[in-house]
Amino acid sequence: MEQMIKTRFTERFGIPHPVMLAPMDKVAGGRLAAAVSHAGGLGLIGGGYGDAAWLERAFGEIGNAAVGVGFITWSLLRKPELIAQTLVRQPAAFMVSFGDGEEAVAAARDAGVPTIWQIQRLSQAEQALAAEVDVIVVQGQEAGGHGMDRGLTALLPAVRDLAGPEQIILAAGGLADGRGLAASLMLGADGVMLGTRFWASAEAEGSEAAKAALLRATGDGTLRSKVFDIARNAAWPEQFTGRTVANAFARQWQDDLEGLRRNAESERTRYDAAHPDDYETRVLIAGEALDLIDKIESAETIVTDVVREAAGLLRNAGDVLVTA
Repeated sequence: MEQMIKTRFTERFGIPHPVMLAPMDKVAGGRLAAAVSHAGGLGLIGGGYGDAAWLERAFGEIGNAAVGVGFITWSLLRKPELIAQTLVRQPAAFMVSFGDGEEAVAAARDAGVPTIWQIQRLSQAEQALAAEVDVIVVQGQEAGGHGMDRGLTALLPAVRDLAGPEQIILAAGGLADGRGLAASLMLGADGVMLGTRFWASAEAEGSEAAKAALLRATGDGTLRSKVFDIARNAAWPEQFTGRTVANAFARQWQDDLEGLRRNAESERTRYDAAHPDDYETRVLIAGEALDLIDKIESAETIVTDVVREAAGLLRNAGDVLVTA
């Protein structure tokens, strides 16, 4: 598809479409990242908590595609050797999120790799700006996976006002179609980062049962919680919660986190014993955009449809204006 929307983001990365793949842990593998990049967006491998062997396998799947990598910052800093392992491959971008990313950003900048920092607060945006990152991703609480509690529509323009007109900014959280891209551009973004929409893609890693469960779920059926961090013994900082599809396990403990902590050992045993596709027990990470997703499609189709719909909306936006 020919380029329809030009922004600071597309110009900086030399791509036709202002759409970036969220680096979802163990979901955004090399195949999906490459497919998004080949479709004209920017694909990111989900480095997640930092698994060196998985990361190498993902890089082995990208072929000649220009893809980036994203990490969970607080976990990455416990495995700093992964920074060098990643940067030696000269990825298209290096993304950090959830923690103090200054050290990793500085290493990437020294290696000549473009940097991306995801934030959920204005104070975090200030830190990212001080680190001179190339791209700030503004994540609203609507997003799947970990985040905080501010909504995208107020936080995004506030970050734009703080950052000034030249900083490249992407929007994330509850976005899945061209309406989300068009609205984000009007709120001050230069593009969007999509997670849940690409989770429901043909190239995403994960079982067919997981993807089918995504299609059955709704935005109303998600919740933000610490339940699965406790159940999986994941050492997430207290300020971050995870948005997941609500299930029997989450509903049992959502209002009794102290009880879950007291019973952590037995509940972790129960959780680990469940079948990987038992989504009444196991976590299924997804955001509020589930209402907008009703089929599994290729990454190319998703990118094309999102951009084409957004371009049409922007082209026709003048229809609502009253002219003299």
